Amino acid sequence: MKLKKDVVVIGAGAAGLMCAIQAGKRGRSVLLLDHATKLAEKIRISGGGRCNFTNLHTKSENFVSHNPDFSRSALAGFTPQDFVALVEKHGIHYHEKKFGQLFCDGSSQQIIDLLRHECNVAGVEWFMPCQVKNVNRADIKDNFKFLLETDRGTLTADSLVIATGGLSIPKIGATSFGYRIAEKFNIGVTSLRAGLVPLVFSADELVWFSELSGVAIDATMSCHGVFFRENLLITHRGLSGPGILQISLYYNPGDIIHINLLPDLDAKILLFNNRSSNILLPNLLAQYLPKRFAQAWSEMIMRVEPIKPMNQYSEDELRGVAIQLNDWQIKPSGTLGFKKAEVTLGGVDTHELSSKTMETKKEPGLYFIGEVVDVTGNLGGFNFQWAWASGYAAGQSV
Repeated sequence: MKLKKDVVVIGAGAAGLMCAIQAGKRGRSVLLLDHATKLAEKIRISGGGRCNFTNLHTKSENFVSHNPDFSRSALAGFTPQDFVALVEKHGIHYHEKKFGQLFCDGSSQQIIDLLRHECNVAGVEWFMPCQVKNVNRADIKDNFKFLLETDRGTLTADSLVIATGGLSIPKIGATSFGYRIAEKFNIGVTSLRAGLVPLVFSADELVWFSELSGVAIDATMSCHGVFFRENLLITHRGLSGPGILQISLYYNPGDIIHINLLPDLDAKILLFNNRSSNILLPNLLAQYLPKRFAQAWSEMIMRVEPIKPMNQYSEDELRGVAIQLNDWQIKPSGTLGFKKAEVTLGGVDTHELSSKTMETKKEPGLYFIGEVVDVTGNLGGFNFQWAWASGYAAGQSV
């Protein structure tokens, strides 16, 4: 016996749930399956447990992709306001934290419950947990397009949606399944790497800063001309915090990260205004930076000589310190990888997909949505909005 469905969605995360809801509302018979035992774990742990479910300022410029304009159509078709309306429909209270980031007042479980309820209302059927063993095209004489072998039996579908996410956070079930399906159907996949991920100090910097874990600094960070001003957090292995996570989307191994430790000040003016003082450099900097960091940073920069009072430094020495304060250049040894990454950079090549429906151009009836696609948002709710928008686009077409 084969269970026949109009639509099978593999992956019950944010994108898969949204797609299933929309397809079910259109009267399609939908089966949503996932290998996990718990529904939408990535939603549950997001936003510190409160789910940063969208960003009011979402636009295509907030996303990284080899095809930068690809996301425009889907994002226009389902906006942050559309998801907010759904949140309000379910009586979920929320707040804006900063920069358009919307969080639940309660917990992320409210968003999961919302999506589960909408699926049930739309008549979506569930197979959880369910392992997909094989996916094939159906024989040309069959009246369906895809044949799936699972540990729950054989399934057939006219439309198959891959919403299995990326490689980030493997401890909650991330796998390469979606990319393997793409390759099986000769759909291109761009290079994959960890995104929104902490960076690791080089051995040299680790000597000076490894004991400062937990110190936070308001700074401006840049890489390849992209700037973010957010908190920088020192960890026992390197750098983290919102600004560094953002920069990691643009960082490649071997790149230099530029950090302005005094984004509101011209360091040269500050130092030269104090060059007649007998205050020690770390004590001067401690007026603007965390004291422990100011001490360690000064010792690293001036390691050739003992720390001296300001009035004992030459003009050239002060210029050198000023340059480093406004443009501290760090060459990380790498990132903490997919285990600590919030997202996967790269994915199914968007040149292979319809931007309006997310359907593959080579294989009619096959769709890819969400994180498995080469569209990655900045920190702050953008990746959830991409999940809702891409899921909605596919759900209107399958």
